[in-house]
Amino acid sequence: MDRIIISTNATSKDFGTLTSTKSIENHPNSLLLFQEHKTSTPMAMAALRREGRRFGPLVSSPRPINAIRSTLAPAEEQVGLGVRSISTQIVRNRMKSVKNIQKITKAMKMVAASKLRAIQVRAENSRGLWQPFTALLGDTPSVSVKKNVIVTISSDKGLCGGINSTSVKISRALHKINSGPDTECKYVVLGEKAKAQLIRDSKNHIELSMTELQKNFLNYTQVSVIADDILKNVEYDALRIVFNKFQSVVSFLPTTSTVLSPEVVERESEAGGKIGSLDSYEIEGGETKSEVLQNLSEFQFSCVMFNGVLENACSEQGARMSAMDSSSRNAGDMLDRLTLTYNRTRQASITTELTEIISGASALEG
Repeated sequence: MDRIIISTNATSKDFGTLTSTKSIENHPNSLLLFQEHKTSTPMAMAALRREGRRFGPLVSSPRPINAIRSTLAPAEEQVGLGVRSISTQIVRNRMKSVKNIQKITKAMKMVAASKLRAIQVRAENSRGLWQPFTALLGDTPSVSVKKNVIVTISSDKGLCGGINSTSVKISRALHKINSGPDTECKYVVLGEKAKAQLIRDSKNHIELSMTELQKNFLNYTQVSVIADDILKNVEYDALRIVFNKFQSVVSFLPTTSTVLSPEVVERESEAGGKIGSLDSYEIEGGETKSEVLQNLSEFQFSCVMFNGVLENACSEQGARMSAMDSSSRNAGDMLDRLTLTYNRTRQASITTELTEIISGASALEG
């Protein structure tokens, strides 16, 4: 009885060079397939040639073992992750991304809360600076002048609700009201977000823009330098400062403050307009009324700017807290829906597999 060993790792050359059963057994590639024959050596060689022709297309490929294994491997190994497994994997990846986003929004909410506590006290204290000027020089937005400058205060960063859009809308409305054939209206923009919105349709009307105001700790000295730059580089009869006044964490009030030039204040005072209680005071010293009005007007603008910047920064942090809290809750709701979808998909996959197993067993028994 001769035993012929046919290897799936053998090449076509190997089949042509094997001449005996002994050499076949000692061949280094003889590993996998065994077949016994009760015939003589010539019959064994004929059987070997037939088997060689049958395995020829497989063994001639660069990776024959993989080709045979692919025909014998179960369907789960060939497919890898099936359609059901891919769907659950997509849901798992989505759940992971939502969890990461939720962590970021919660962290941003905590950071905004810490910044809000630091700015809120300073914003409330700064309100005592500009209120005496309002009583002294008045705040008359209805005064008609030729040169209007709208100072729009906004933030440099987003993710803080609609405070920047609100400031831009009010600025555009003021620009539309104060623009005319005999009047001129310009923008002075503080903050990157307002600049990005106003530059789309009012690029030619932007006289001056400043960004990254809140990059460092703001104090009155820094704001007064900014106010001095505006007064030196912009010609105006009335400065209209637009900002968001802080009321609570979830509420802010869009506000406009008007600062008139000394010439307009003196003109309105002589014409009997409602300017303030300045005329009830006597000016002592060698300074004239125009010089006193010049100093008071500049000081009033810097105080209003300081309060406006702090109020807007406080409103920004409060709005960011509310926005991040809403985002965290929305992420939690989305995570609950994705978890329910994942459990349903996984349960459906398990049920289908059990049904296939029971059907196969029933078919074998029948």
